[in-house]
Amino acid sequence: MIATALANIRIVLVEPAGPLNVGSVARVMKNMGLRQLILVNPQCDYLGEEARLMAVRAADILETAKVVESLPAALVGCVRAIATTGDDSRSHPMPLESPADALPWLLEAPSALIFGREDCGLTNAELNRAQRLIRIPSSDAYTSLNLAQAVAICCYELYREEGRRKKEEGRRKKEESSATSNMRDVTDVTDVADVSSATSNVRDATDVTERKKQSQGIFSPSPPLPLSQSPPLPIPPSPNPPNSATLENLEGYYEQLEGLLLKIGYLQPHTAASRMEKFRRLYNRAYPTVDEVSMLRGVIRQTEWGLKSYPRSPVSDTLDGALPENPGDIQPE
Repeated sequence: MIATALANIRIVLVEPAGPLNVGSVARVMKNMGLRQLILVNPQCDYLGEEARLMAVRAADILETAKVVESLPAALVGCVRAIATTGDDSRSHPMPLESPADALPWLLEAPSALIFGREDCGLTNAELNRAQRLIRIPSSDAYTSLNLAQAVAICCYELYREEGRRKKEEGRRKKEESSATSNMRDVTDVTDVADVSSATSNVRDATDVTERKKQSQGIFSPSPPLPLSQSPPLPIPPSPNPPNSATLENLEGYYEQLEGLLLKIGYLQPHTAASRMEKFRRLYNRAYPTVDEVSMLRGVIRQTEWGLKSYPRSPVSDTLDGALPENPGDIQPE
């Protein structure tokens, strides 16, 4: 996984307007080992002379960049997505994290790192497509970073984290190899009978010592377990189960859910978007699996079938034939 972690991460630029920025992004991506550049409705010539001038030896990143019309199309195939924002006062309920804390999470699955427009960033609707938000800390004197600079900082954090993981993996393998080699050397050099005899002598001497201590009222504490027999440390749960649903799979569920809730009157057209944001945040925290999303979509299909197949009760006289804006909010008297 570690060897290909960066290859699984795509850098997504939403409506970039500056060819110099796009070229600079391509260069820093190649510097840091990232290859996938996705451009959502670009507002500039990303293959033009200015972009190539800034890309220098990373023109291949520009030439292989994928252009899509919408952010959902850019996220097809991704399991995880982090969006960036430069506004720490934005009225958005999702917490803002630092790049160093959040970005390593992208190395564990096919993922996307989303950047907004140079002048206004990402809309709230676009931010809701991501499961986590990050903001790069900056001076109060000038908080807004250039697009290419923001991408560079984030790419560096990803590159550094992957290097740390590779180093840790190499150290672990070296220790395992060294331990195996030492055990083999001991087995080859030491005669098994001599080892058994020496072990027996040590056990006899230990028994005599322990009996003497006990006769004097001295009791030794229980010896610690050998490292190989020590209970394993608890492994913290992964934020995502291994069979996590892709983002487009979740989008399909959201569309079905919204359609059903509009049909039964729980949502109204003018408030549907804001209410659906709450459902998105709920499921973003849950990280549902493919099977779980299939189950949820099956519930909606069965409910829709039931609405068509079973007769409806007469409309309540109390409501005078009209549904409230949000029936679920009505409290019993």
